Amino acid sequence: MTQIVETTAGKLQGTIDGTIHVFKTIPYAASTAGTNRFLPPQPCAPWSGIRTCTDFSGRAPQAGLRPPTRPELENFSGAADPSPETEDCLTVNVWTPGCDNTAKRPVMVWFHGGAFAYGNANSPRTHGHRLAARNDVVVVTVNQRLNIFGHLDLSATGDAFRLSGNAGTLDMVAALEWVRDNIAALGGNPGNVTIFGESGGGAKVSTLLAMPRAKGLFHRAIIQSGAAVRLRTKERALALTECVARHLGISGAALQDVPVAQLLAAVEPAQKALGASPFPLFDRYPFGPVVDGDVLPAHPFDPVASPICSHVPLIIGDMKTETASFLAPVDRVWDRTLSEAELRQRVEAVAGPHTGRVIETYGQLYPGTNPAERLIAITTACNFRIRSLALAQRRAALHQAPVWMYSFEWETPVFGGKLKAPHAMDVPFVFNTLDLTNATGGDPDAQTLADTMSSVWATFARNGRPDHPSIPAWPVYKSDKRATLLLDKNCRIENDPRGEERRLWQDITGTV
Repeated sequence: MTQIVETTAGKLQGTIDGTIHVFKTIPYAASTAGTNRFLPPQPCAPWSGIRTCTDFSGRAPQAGLRPPTRPELENFSGAADPSPETEDCLTVNVWTPGCDNTAKRPVMVWFHGGAFAYGNANSPRTHGHRLAARNDVVVVTVNQRLNIFGHLDLSATGDAFRLSGNAGTLDMVAALEWVRDNIAALGGNPGNVTIFGESGGGAKVSTLLAMPRAKGLFHRAIIQSGAAVRLRTKERALALTECVARHLGISGAALQDVPVAQLLAAVEPAQKALGASPFPLFDRYPFGPVVDGDVLPAHPFDPVASPICSHVPLIIGDMKTETASFLAPVDRVWDRTLSEAELRQRVEAVAGPHTGRVIETYGQLYPGTNPAERLIAITTACNFRIRSLALAQRRAALHQAPVWMYSFEWETPVFGGKLKAPHAMDVPFVFNTLDLTNATGGDPDAQTLADTMSSVWATFARNGRPDHPSIPAWPVYKSDKRATLLLDKNCRIENDPRGEERRLWQDITGTV
């Protein structure tokens, strides 16, 4: 057992893993069950005695909401978190080199992915032991409310539910307030906090950058494959609530009494009834944060970047072939037999009247590739990269804190190299947990890159600049050169990589 630590709610005891002290499932707020459901996070009751924090004991309700994957990819990212789903899910996990309250180590707070719908902070690939041990930082991972439990807008019901559409959004602030108030006792510096996350976690970081309540609670930010340019409007949030009420035949405060499974079962039918957003490439989360004029005064990066946290240095980037994993369940993509007609049909769903131009451009840019490979390139650009570029460009235009941009280019050899550099493969590189996944085939170049990437991220957390001897000098991102760090076997800087694609999609989306 590790030493006893005093927090604002009571004493904690965890375990020691080598040289790292580990505390699992520390509550930062009360259970969200019963009368706390749909409300802002409430303070947890102080406890007497010593709370043992040695096991992961829960994650947010989400059963049935994770998209299906190809059977071969089931263990690609490593083992899943086996802990039960519970509304008592407002917890953090901490890995620290020492519980010495004068150490003032940089603090890295991870927000997990899953499109605000699923995921958790307990998965083995995001265990913070190595990131903490090799870089002398404190790592915190956050669980919060998701999907209908975190983002059902019941504000029309009455003042008690005024902030219900952003309940899960406010959970993030509560977690950061817990860090501010307690992390010194765990060896961290509350005045040097970096928030980072991938996919939906990157969208959470994007959201926090636009929240007045979060200002001052963090000091650097990293967005990995999750740029949230726009979020839900109040109108769409309320319309989705009406879809839920019609599906369940229940509305208002009575929804606090609906069983968890019944609420989860209403998510997908309600989203289907709501229909697509008028901004499908930018407004991506039916159940997600709401631009309500209070918690979120405006969209984070549309039509311009929010000035609220413009003083915070930012790293942003994405993967070379994000959608290779999303499209893997489609047999004709996986076996590379997709026809030109099928390619056109799928591109039309995202490009509409611009389909012919997109097909022609990618045929020229990727000669000799098959339709499946071109579909992955097209959907990666329009579903991920264009959002990262818009965010970086609009943030840089504020001429405040610096922005650095990267692209993860290293290609995994597993499955015959079909995936190349897919969505979320970078996560165990950051945490240096490659051996806990099946993502790299044990390639030694992958481990070298993991050592580099985790060290660069930690250096940025420590100093506010990603200067590290394992990479070349990394210029800040500006619209004239668009300097980008390419993370690969040999890391390098390239100005405006895949610029032809950028110009195409910026023209189509009007984000020039």
